[in-house]
Amino acid sequence: MKRGLVLEGGGMRGLFTAGVLDALMMHGEKFDGLIGVSAGACFGCNYKSSQAGRVIRYNKRFAKDPRYCSWTSLLKTGDLFGADFCYRELPMELDVFDAAAFEADPMEFHVAVTDCATGEAVYKKLDKADETAFRWIQASASMPLVSRPVAIDGREYLDGGLSDGIPLKHFEDLGYGHNLVITTRPHGYRKFSSRRICLLKPFLRNHPAVYNALKTRHIWYNKTLEYIDAQVAAGKAELIAPKEPLPISRVCHDPEVMQRTYDIGREAGEAYLKLP
Repeated sequence: MKRGLVLEGGGMRGLFTAGVLDALMMHGEKFDGLIGVSAGACFGCNYKSSQAGRVIRYNKRFAKDPRYCSWTSLLKTGDLFGADFCYRELPMELDVFDAAAFEADPMEFHVAVTDCATGEAVYKKLDKADETAFRWIQASASMPLVSRPVAIDGREYLDGGLSDGIPLKHFEDLGYGHNLVITTRPHGYRKFSSRRICLLKPFLRNHPAVYNALKTRHIWYNKTLEYIDAQVAAGKAELIAPKEPLPISRVCHDPEVMQRTYDIGREAGEAYLKLP
């Protein structure tokens, strides 16, 4: 039976996930495959490259660098998280991503994105850590309104969290019979519809399917959480979630808050492993 890791996004809440993953990685936990969404994809790729500690290191190092994440970046480039800096300069020059280790590791790595034309989820298996792979990871983490759609092979994509934020069912369909799901919201959390969504419609007039995905996201997301609970109860999945809301938001420039969030994840990972 194939064993999988399913990683939710959540912007900088993903540092909780990074802490969990580092605890698992450093104690030799092996999985046959991993699927990440948004921050789950950005941070989860380091599991396949066996680079424990890399995520918290570069996030703290560049926490206040406007090239990494800032309104200045948004105004200059159209991306809150600077695309060239985050997906080229950082992994290829400043804190080098180990592409050779990624490609040599047998664990499969998948990402989920949202097709801007249809509003539906698209899943991509990445075997190489090349420029195209980082484009798919960028697409998975490109939030609407604060990111430009990412064009790949003639189609445009945005954040996978718009269409399938916790793709457990997809991984099961691929044959992963037992999965560890890591979420960045406490167990029992539910999304609610917001009247403010309608204010976004004019800004998404060129992408009506993206707007519709945003408007209905709370419905499928809550159904996904119910499905996860049912699979956990049936012994087909396990769940690691924060015990309470994390002390961090989607965007953060405070290294101390980043470290605290990461440490909460490390503790959760060690508790899962039943370490003393």
